[in-house]
Amino acid sequence: MKWTDSRDIAIELCELYPEIDPKNVRFTDLHQWVMDLDGFDDDPNHSNEKILEAIILCWMEEID
Repeated sequence: MKWTDSRDIAIELCELYPEIDPKNVRFTDLHQWVMDLDGFDDDPNHSNEKILEAIILCWMEEID
């Protein structure tokens, strides 16, 4: 997975952190959780606020 795979990342986060409300996640925590995902293989510096927001939005949609 790469940073641009927002939907796939969100699905993984839903499964790993079912008790977490993505609206309350700090970007620093989200960045680390994504980096720790199995199958994630991208440069940590390619992330930015817009990408992290997209992941959170997808995560919220997955919960609904």
